[in-house]
Amino acid sequence: MAQIRSLAVPYGAPVLAMSFLACVATGLELSVNNHAADFTLSAELGPPISLSCLVHNSSQAEELLWYRGDGQVGLKDGNKVNISNICISPVNESDNGVTFTCKLARDKSVQVSVILDVQFPPRLSGEETLHVEEDKDVTLTCNSKSNPQGQAAWYKDNHSLSLQQNRHELYQTSEVFQLSIRKAQKSDNGTYTCVVESPLGNGTRDFHLIVEDKKPVFPKEAIIAAVVVVTITILFGIVAQKDKFFKVW
Repeated sequence: MAQIRSLAVPYGAPVLAMSFLACVATGLELSVNNHAADFTLSAELGPPISLSCLVHNSSQAEELLWYRGDGQVGLKDGNKVNISNICISPVNESDNGVTFTCKLARDKSVQVSVILDVQFPPRLSGEETLHVEEDKDVTLTCNSKSNPQGQAAWYKDNHSLSLQQNRHELYQTSEVFQLSIRKAQKSDNGTYTCVVESPLGNGTRDFHLIVEDKKPVFPKEAIIAAVVVVTITILFGIVAQKDKFFKVW
């Protein structure tokens, strides 16, 4: 801890200079896994990861805090002072890109952060069976998660898909690969396979497209007109027979 001692200051020396000389920096700092600055830690799925935070240049007991993102991690009483350890087990896909930060309790500006870079092969998902009416548009959506990001390709019935201009359209983001088909025809029936390749392996998912016959279309205008005609006819019939109704009553 800094000590303040009386110093002999020459007559006329600025008071600011005396204050500066009286302040002595402690040099207090933290390190996580021997890193004194923020860093990225590569990891694989499964095996646990240990993070160890250590206080340096301290002359007293210092309490430490751990955060996962913005949420504070609960620590046991014997794992808070001068040195603190946390374990991520098992490491999974949701840990990728997460920041773990160790902070000094009495001065949270003193901190060191670790960003996890969890690498894993493609994991694919999406609706497996799709039904579409003939001449309607349909979109096959292949959801993919991988690190590093993979490259996608589409196949039809185990053959490379021949893309037709104005009929097929591809859309791709880091986690979504879509194949859109305009005005589906019976020839579009079949199994479409989404293949995502990455340095850690490949992922595949099949989509079964079923193109159904057109449903008969009933002209709404004709139906409405027929209902109106029938209703008017019934009303006129009732009016024409009103005298007989009154006689019965």
